[in-house]
Amino acid sequence: MTKPPKPKPLLQDPHKPVRSRPRKPRDPAQPNLPLDPMPDRVDPCLALLKPKPPKGPQWAFEVKWDGYRLAVHIEPTGVRILTRGGHDWTERFPAIAAEARRLPVATAILDGEAVVFDEGGRSDFGRLQQSLGGRGGKRMSREAVLMAFDLLYFDGRDLIGTELISRRHLLERLIPAGGEEAIRLSEEVEADVDVLLRIACDHGLEGIIAKNRNSTYRSGRLGDWLKIKCIQSDSFFIVGYEKSTVARGQIGSLLLAGRKGDDLIYVGSVGTGFKEKDAWALREMMDSITQKTPAIKYAGRRKNIVWLQPTLIAEIEYRAWTDDGKLRHASYKGLRERHDNAAVYEP
Repeated sequence: MTKPPKPKPLLQDPHKPVRSRPRKPRDPAQPNLPLDPMPDRVDPCLALLKPKPPKGPQWAFEVKWDGYRLAVHIEPTGVRILTRGGHDWTERFPAIAAEARRLPVATAILDGEAVVFDEGGRSDFGRLQQSLGGRGGKRMSREAVLMAFDLLYFDGRDLIGTELISRRHLLERLIPAGGEEAIRLSEEVEADVDVLLRIACDHGLEGIIAKNRNSTYRSGRLGDWLKIKCIQSDSFFIVGYEKSTVARGQIGSLLLAGRKGDDLIYVGSVGTGFKEKDAWALREMMDSITQKTPAIKYAGRRKNIVWLQPTLIAEIEYRAWTDDGKLRHASYKGLRERHDNAAVYEP
């Protein structure tokens, strides 16, 4: 009869310490698994504006968030949060940075949008700006949440050349859906796209994003990602303002311009959407950049116009364009940050 195997110490005596086998020294001839170098910065993939959503099984759809585009770099030395323009804003988003440190990953680059939600659960660009102290402010936003929608680097592997469907699979394992933390998953929505767009507009959302599941991550506005808006919204230079004795901040309206090659062209004005506090702060900034001559060709008949250096960039919502290239039903949303690398409208 064969003897039974000798019990292991863990099973034989619960009071004895558990010891693992001695580790063998590594064979120097054994090759290391090479890791991809982590990019210091990745220019973001941008969504191309389209009037209607695309059709076909290759397209995935998400809510369009209204905030600041951020890249969160989780590195061996710590966390860096970079704006779209490449500026380090780690200190300005402490909750997002703290949550990034808690993620179960050694190295990663998350692509997403920092937002602040209103009472209805909608991302509100104005509230995000207020939480940061307004344009040019230096406050930290503890309310901001990163809605993560892409993963560009993961545990030593560069995913930029990998298809979106695989990047999303890894992202969804790293950041599960339905969380309430400072970093949340921007979920894909499975629905008929026309119904989805209608519901998004009915709920007061900015619109939807369509992404080609088979596309790699390509920087720039190349059509792999598309945006379909409920209400048009673009960035314009403020080139002047019309004084008023009754309006908020004594701003009757702002005169706006877009780019056309090396020139600026007048695209109309906006006189609604100003909040009392924001209007006076805007007026103070504008009064510090006045100039005697307009930066545009202007043939209007407005009086009491103060011309400005074209340095302030405003985000404007509007319904349509007139036949002569002017904005219709425009409303002021807020100032864009230079660090956000805002793209001024080009007709």
